[in-house]
Amino acid sequence: MRNSIDQSVIDVPLSGDSLADASPREESGSLAVTITWLEMLDPLKRIPPVRKSESRCDTEFMSLLAFNPPLSFYRYLYNTVGAKWHWYERRRLADEVLEAIIHDPLVEILVAYSGGVPAGYAELDCRRSKEVEIAYFGLIPEFIGKGIGPSLLDRAIRSAFAGNDRRQKPERVWLHTCTLDHPAALSVYRRAGFSICGRKETLVDKRLLDTPP
Repeated sequence: MRNSIDQSVIDVPLSGDSLADASPREESGSLAVTITWLEMLDPLKRIPPVRKSESRCDTEFMSLLAFNPPLSFYRYLYNTVGAKWHWYERRRLADEVLEAIIHDPLVEILVAYSGGVPAGYAELDCRRSKEVEIAYFGLIPEFIGKGIGPSLLDRAIRSAFAGNDRRQKPERVWLHTCTLDHPAALSVYRRAGFSICGRKETLVDKRLLDTPP
């Protein structure tokens, strides 16, 4: 799941919770992508994740808040987590621009660890009043399917709704995903308690997706 996507947009009305929308016509050099927005207003109504069997990764899983992470470490996480899903937006940012974002006191980066090594991360953008966006969320490929994803998402949701000395509790937590992300992403977010609140069709320049890390 990524924060934003460069796009020339074609809007498609959202019909209930249906996931079967007509795709825009792909043009030469462009790829049709569906973006879906989801939100959570009341965390008390959600069902916490059920942990899988106590595998090695489950018992050693932990998540830590990264304070002013080195730019090289953040780029490692972003590139490693997002390579398969064509995350390219932040690879195009200059170092000083990206560093200003990730070192903002209202941007919180939760890093998942399993067996002592990074397994993925969640990034909370708390810069808007009364809301928090889960801007990025994903796992390093070797840790997908080991039960870490739901636990990390649960921690991200709880952290997003919790106030701290830098911000008040939000009224809304939201995120979005698209058809370039993991095929199970949308169902994972809905199981976690998010509700669909919007959908949009867009055409993405295929050259952007081939941007090397």
